[in-house]
Amino acid sequence: MEIGVHIADVTHYVTPKSLMEKEAYDRATSVYLVDRTIPMLPERLSNGLCSLRPNEDKLTFSCVFEITDQAEVKDFWIGRTVIHSNRRFSYEEAQENMDAEAGEYAKDLLKINSLAKLLRSARFKKGAINFETVEVKFKLDETGTPVGLIIKERKDVHKLIEEFMLLANKTVATYIYNKNKGKSTFVYRVHDYPDLEKLATFASFATKFGHEIKFMDEKKVSNSLNKLMEEIVGKPEQNILEQLAIRSMAKAKYTTEPKQHFGLAFDHYTHFTSPIRRYPDMMVHRLLQHYLDGGKPPENQAWEEKCLHSSEREKRAADAERASIKYKQVEYMKLAEDKDYAGIVTGVTEWGVYVEISETKCEGMVKVQDLTDDYYDFDNKNMRLIGAKNKKMITLGDKVQVRVTRTDIDRRTIDLEFVSNDK
Repeated sequence: MEIGVHIADVTHYVTPKSLMEKEAYDRATSVYLVDRTIPMLPERLSNGLCSLRPNEDKLTFSCVFEITDQAEVKDFWIGRTVIHSNRRFSYEEAQENMDAEAGEYAKDLLKINSLAKLLRSARFKKGAINFETVEVKFKLDETGTPVGLIIKERKDVHKLIEEFMLLANKTVATYIYNKNKGKSTFVYRVHDYPDLEKLATFASFATKFGHEIKFMDEKKVSNSLNKLMEEIVGKPEQNILEQLAIRSMAKAKYTTEPKQHFGLAFDHYTHFTSPIRRYPDMMVHRLLQHYLDGGKPPENQAWEEKCLHSSEREKRAADAERASIKYKQVEYMKLAEDKDYAGIVTGVTEWGVYVEISETKCEGMVKVQDLTDDYYDFDNKNMRLIGAKNKKMITLGDKVQVRVTRTDIDRRTIDLEFVSNDK
């Protein structure tokens, strides 16, 4: 079966030394805030010239695979193309046709989905880590104020697209690496083996929730984490443990060094598939075409500096996105003051108890000074509070009922109280 991954040829329109190039490099990434998107490129490009609309000729950079029914890639071709598609599906439309096993291109979608599942399974067998984080989206009114929440569900169609994007990215990186045994200057997306101390801290934290993890070697780390991710699905501690597991990992970055991607279990990996929203993908397109044209490797240092800049901008964007979410969480919970919620204790310190509200995934704090039924001592070793007289314990993983007492939008804080003093 032939499957093509076709990506908008952004670098055809954004030329080196142009003002658009300068601005794209400076931004290095689009930023996705809760109530707005700050794009890397102008809308005329992203939603116009580079939008792969059906029934129009579009300039693309393509990775075309000859793939067997067992999802083995027998051959591939990489190069610039012109495509003319005749149908564009929304995720919802494609999923509906797959679920019904009927409708336009249902047979093709089901076949491609079966291949995606095989590719996914093969990744996990090699040691890829399966982080299926719970994603919460806000419903906003016309003023941008959050008025509701939606738990975003990852369906087969999302995983289908993901697997073929991963395949294209891996194929491009491996192709360039093999072309000159890793000596060709290129932009790789690398992810180092996690720090053992951070893993030990995470394992200790997971134990507080009743989950045992053993980290022996690289493969065991992946297997243990995947087993844990399966165990916690649907449990109150799912969100907090998923987030902490991700934080215990090394940070992925861009570099010209052809190192592994630990989380994906790929020897070589890059970002080729999103040049509209990521500058490193534009760098990859340019270098890839340079080598396809028979060019010699350019000087490495200038590209490494661009990689460093892109990694820094990516971190800045992620920080802004997290701050935006926290802001909207506090804004949303302000509407919920004096309401009671079920929650789970996600952190215990000498000054307070952090509680994640199960319904909204928002985190707030019950201050120790507000625990009026007793004087509580902090047990640092076991991360818990113990009542001096009543010996009641507040510890990680406790299921609790809380009430929102106060929100502070300037400090981005949510104050809580336990609904009853026996927590």
